[in-house]
Amino acid sequence: MNRKILVASAGMILLGLFAAAVLLYNAQSTSELNTAADEYASLLVRDYSPVKGEPEARVTIVEFFDPACETCRVFYPFVEEIMQANPGKIRLVLRYTPFHDGSDYVVKVLEAAREQGRFWETLEAMFASQPAWASHGHPQPEKIWQYLGNTGLDFDRAKADMHSSKISDRIRQDMSDARQLKVSKTPSYFVNGKPLLQFGYQELQNLVDNAIQEQY
Repeated sequence: MNRKILVASAGMILLGLFAAAVLLYNAQSTSELNTAADEYASLLVRDYSPVKGEPEARVTIVEFFDPACETCRVFYPFVEEIMQANPGKIRLVLRYTPFHDGSDYVVKVLEAAREQGRFWETLEAMFASQPAWASHGHPQPEKIWQYLGNTGLDFDRAKADMHSSKISDRIRQDMSDARQLKVSKTPSYFVNGKPLLQFGYQELQNLVDNAIQEQY
């Protein structure tokens, strides 16, 4: 009888240890997954990233872009249309990937404009004048100043601010995040963390529509 009791007790202890081990494993796995998710989220959006749209919007479009990129210029109004068609539901986050020659200069100007609260009007002026300063094979980024007269930008302040270490650090961080996310061309889009795998207007529209259906 005592032996049966001992065997039964040992079995109960083993079951308890097994259950505890499973709980510990699952807890560690969940923690690791949460950590990985947090790290992935931070690669997509940094606290300094330019954002347009309602903060409480449930759909986030992250765009890695280059002001000298012709396709970025073409897609900018298309993304605007998507946001206007879904008021309050979408926010746009921009990240810098200055792949074209000389575009890092223009990104610095853009960030300096953001220091003055003139980011979006400066970006639109840059896209509008892109053919004049971003000619492929012969870029002239310094000419950008000629086309920013209607933005309300303080040129002297912007020319000083654009060389700050803070702005350089932001660009380096964006480029580092882009490399880790395997971003190799512009524009590259992520919608609620999902990458746009097949590029195109309709493909981006579909990815956004699916995210809206999931969230609203």
